[in-house]
Amino acid sequence: MNKFFTKKLSIISFIFIPIIFLWHPNWLGFLGVQPNWPLFWLLPWSMIKGPINGLIFGLFLGLILDSLTLNETFTQIPGLIICGFLFGRIKLHSDILLGHFRYGLICSFGSFLCGTLYVLQILFRNSLDSNSLDSNSLMLIPSVQNILAEVFLTGFFAPFICSQLLRMIKFSRRKIK
Repeated sequence: MNKFFTKKLSIISFIFIPIIFLWHPNWLGFLGVQPNWPLFWLLPWSMIKGPINGLIFGLFLGLILDSLTLNETFTQIPGLIICGFLFGRIKLHSDILLGHFRYGLICSFGSFLCGTLYVLQILFRNSLDSNSLDSNSLMLIPSVQNILAEVFLTGFFAPFICSQLLRMIKFSRRKIK
């Protein structure tokens, strides 16, 4: 039984992403915004498994999270697919301290990319619905504030969470006797 859980630890941790996404802990937020939770798992997984697995699991994460928010007409899938592929192209680094800061910077970049793609979907949809540019420009200010808050939180928590998940995924890959 212990052997099974050790081998499947990374997949079991994958299940916690929708749970945390739905839980939405306010005490971890800033300005009413949460960190980009899927990126914390997607970064270590993609770094170990490669860009194709990162792309596939980015798609799976996007499908799962979009199915949890059925009333939304916008999707997280493009950002997570691109981040999964880009994260998979990054190689593991041996310097522990540099790696921790690197996780924060990479997750911040991914959060910025995902947030920007999400806002671009909203702007594109609003530009099709109305011809008024004033409503789009007024909506852009809170969107930029939300993206920057999400980037800050994701970059702040990434060194703590990603390093532990990376260690857990590496641990589950080793041979168990």
